[in-house]
Amino acid sequence: MRLLPSVITILALCAGLSAVKFALDDELSISLAMIGAAAVLDTLDGRIARLLDATSKMGAELDSLSDAISFGVAPALILYTTLLEDSPTGWIVALIYAVSIVLRLARFNTLLDDDTRPSYAREFFVGVPAPAGALIALLPIAAFEQWGRGWWDGYYLVAGWTVLSAALIVSRIPTLAMKSFSVPPHLASVLLVLVAIAAAALVTYPLVLLMVLVAMYLAHIPFAIRSQRWVAARPESWDRKPAERRAERRAIRRAPDRRRRSSARLRLRRPGDR
Repeated sequence: MRLLPSVITILALCAGLSAVKFALDDELSISLAMIGAAAVLDTLDGRIARLLDATSKMGAELDSLSDAISFGVAPALILYTTLLEDSPTGWIVALIYAVSIVLRLARFNTLLDDDTRPSYAREFFVGVPAPAGALIALLPIAAFEQWGRGWWDGYYLVAGWTVLSAALIVSRIPTLAMKSFSVPPHLASVLLVLVAIAAAALVTYPLVLLMVLVAMYLAHIPFAIRSQRWVAARPESWDRKPAERRAERRAIRRAPDRRRRSSARLRLRRPGDR
């Protein structure tokens, strides 16, 4: 059982490399599915290691090497062999992306050993994590496979999008970590309905679902930036749970509304009213 996290990491590595094989065979849908499977497995291995108390230095190094190949080398090769090969600068763009993933993983490993970081910092990633960065960079591949040739597979657009993805990956923009999410009990049924809709979309329109999820992830970045700045400016809330901080923020936002409503009611009262 203690080897299970490493087994999952190896499976993620095999999925990432298999994505290159399917891309070379012009089976781009399966190639994207392999990258998606590698992202899911990468999310699971760390959690299972902590649940089984099977974390180790070797497992951490293996995970980083697997991520570098699955989310750095493999997407770079897929992009180059499909949409960037016809330009002499296409390989340079692919290299920029692959190097950005390696630099991001190196920084992530150094931050793990940094004991000076505040407790709330664990709820945020520094930059876009490697699995999300790979799926963002491969968005033109998904559009090309879904709709065929069009403006979305033009070289300059694909190259610019790939460089933008690399910039997000190596940036210091905060993004939310999944472990900071919590669902209130009264919204559990809504979450289950959304999961059912996503499952149906995964079966019928998987590429469209991928594009929607990438768009939602990019849309959350401004919220993550604002949330990180709000917490950083209030040291007294650093040790609180994320749900407690969200409740505090909602109470602060609602306070001005309550004051305005109270003032309006006072103005509407007549002088003789008690």
